[in-house]
Parts: sequence; C-alpha cells; structure tokens
Amino acid sequence: MTQELLKRINFLAKKSREEGLTEEEKAEQADLRAQYIKSFRQGLENTLSNVYIMDTKGNKKKVQKKKTIKH
Repeated sequence: MTQELLKRINFLAKKSREEGLTEEEKAEQADLRAQYIKSFRQGLENTLSNVYIMDTKGNKKKVQKKKTIKH
C-alpha cells in the first residue's frame, strides 16, 4: 500500500469526524479500507509463512494455517 493511499484514508477519516462525508466519499473510504485490510492480511500471511515454533525438545515445527469449517 502506498503512502498516498494511506494519506487519503487518513484524510477521509478526519473529514468524516469533523464535517461528514458525501456518498461518493463514503464509497471511496469503504473501498480504500478494503484494500488496506487485504494488503495487511497478505503481509501477515507472508510473515507467518516464515515462522517456526520450537517445542520443549528443540524440534522446529512450521506454523500451519488453520483449516476453517464452513457451516
């Protein structure tokens, strides 16, 4: 995520608190937030893919993504 997008997210958040947003700005804010969350999750997944847990015996085990159960 670029610094320009983060600045825009912060600007819209500040404007929302101070004076409110138009419908266009609300839609833009929702889209930017979705992009930010997607980027954050991708970075976190990349980080966790390189993490190992060591047990008491000194064995390394790679962290595995939890399998979700759909109801």
